[in-house]
Amino acid sequence: MPRRIIPFATDHYYHVYNRGVEKRSIFENSRDYTRFVKTIKYYQLAGPKPKLSKSLNSSTFKLNLNEKIVEVICYCLMPNHFHFLIKQLKDGGITEFISKLSNSYTKYYNTKHTRVGPLLQGVFKTVLVESGEQFIHLSRYIHLNPIASLLVRDLRDFKWSSYEEYISGSNGICSKEEIMGYFKSPTGYQQFVLDQISYAQTLEKIKHQLIEDI
Repeated sequence: MPRRIIPFATDHYYHVYNRGVEKRSIFENSRDYTRFVKTIKYYQLAGPKPKLSKSLNSSTFKLNLNEKIVEVICYCLMPNHFHFLIKQLKDGGITEFISKLSNSYTKYYNTKHTRVGPLLQGVFKTVLVESGEQFIHLSRYIHLNPIASLLVRDLRDFKWSSYEEYISGSNGICSKEEIMGYFKSPTGYQQFVLDQISYAQTLEKIKHQLIEDI
């Protein structure tokens, strides 16, 4: 994976995203999505550890769930790309997390689907979150991806994002407290997201039209 020159600031938030090389699909079935979710959980944790494939088959290795290098605030896994809203907790945490996540998943995917070579497109992309307004609107943008792209009609039907964690209050990968601090209840956050469905779908249509016209 190409190296990133500009370091990330610890205790800051970032939108992190990447897509498949040549815009190819990176998830072919539910098993692929499930493996990626397990990889997220595993590599956000600090400390030396074996490769994920070895730890899954080990009954003796135990993870320290209280030590993390990044905090995943929200995420969405689309057929050919992914989005994270992430807080870096330790210096170099985001780079280490995404590098190990990408390398581990690529090896898994290539083995399962009998292919070779890079799966993801170069250096992952990032945007620094600079305000509370940007913070909550970015979470909404990430969660709206499946419905904006017309993959589902109801966001609750899409299994591969953190949306359900937020509106049901269930435990999962994400640290939800910072987003939910802006809302009185999960229902309030749900309405905040759903209020922008039409706008998100319109933007997606415009984006595709511009690409086709080039």
